Amino acid sequence: MIVLGTISEALLYLCFSLLTGSFLLYLVPSHYRPEINVPKGALMLATGGIAILSFVPILQLILHLYHDIGLGQTLQSVLFTFEVGKAWIFTYILSNILFVFIVWFDFRKKLYTFIGIIFIFILMLALGWASHASSLDQWRGFLVHTIHFAAVTLWVGILFVVSWFSKNQTNWLNFLKWFTPVAISCFLITAVTGLILMSFVIDFSDYANAWMLPYGQALLLKHLLIIPLLSYAFINSILIRIRIKRNNNFNPIPWTKVESLIVFLIFSATAVLGQQSPPHDIETSLASGPSKLFALLYQGNITREMNMVISFGLNSYILLILGILFVIFTVLSFIKKAPPLFSFIMGVLCVLSFYLTLMLSIQ
Repeated sequence: MIVLGTISEALLYLCFSLLTGSFLLYLVPSHYRPEINVPKGALMLATGGIAILSFVPILQLILHLYHDIGLGQTLQSVLFTFEVGKAWIFTYILSNILFVFIVWFDFRKKLYTFIGIIFIFILMLALGWASHASSLDQWRGFLVHTIHFAAVTLWVGILFVVSWFSKNQTNWLNFLKWFTPVAISCFLITAVTGLILMSFVIDFSDYANAWMLPYGQALLLKHLLIIPLLSYAFINSILIRIRIKRNNNFNPIPWTKVESLIVFLIFSATAVLGQQSPPHDIETSLASGPSKLFALLYQGNITREMNMVISFGLNSYILLILGILFVIFTVLSFIKKAPPLFSFIMGVLCVLSFYLTLMLSIQ
């Protein structure tokens, strides 16, 4: 069920991003964006995906509880008395309405596009209400999670749609003029709200200690993936602008596709976080055992009273230098006109190098 939950949550983020990016781009005048063509079937699939994929946490909860009072009673109890269940009922109904709306109306027309955005935003509110942060601090958690999720899907949704549904690269410079500040703003909002959400489940002073747990490992990998993401943001916002001015026929879409793949890896790491028990108390959480990945890399004895210290040695410095070189190669691969796939590999290797740098520095 953990694997199912991880996959479903990553796909759920993708569904929201596709819908948000599509409807927002259709609001933008055509001369400020590349020509896009998002099939109606793709939006229908994404809408249906929200209704189905958002049920997976409900299913996990039901399977965890039904042994005591039976399947039928548990299903009724979870759906009608738990906040997460009531939020899913609302999500399911609204998703069906949006599905019918997409089928019946031309969502490319400005009025219908605006109505579609309202539907999507209300679905985000339902997701925020059912979030773990909301269960810990109802209104503050709900508000912060909703802002965080909305900023991510706005930024990533636009990136995803122009990467995979653009018919050509026309008007790309006009597109970058407004999308670059939007992406920077969304990234800053995401970073601030992400730190607030992290503070709900872990003390910042325990950040390194949390690496002993599966939750901390997923959180670390998610944060490290931001490094190649920023590298591609630099490529796709600044270097591509220079390249297009020199060569009008240059196609930037393969490079935005690579950036969208890095984003999907971040979605996957976030989904893994959602399947792990948050380490409110690391010593108590360690009673269930440390992360298998951490136990594989850490050669010392793992105890509940451990307080990890980072101390760089020769191997750590070598890996750190390798990680920095891989970041440089990620950018240089664009400058030297290497295939985007090579750049993607460099980005993954930089994450791996920085990860091993930290893991092998633990004392």
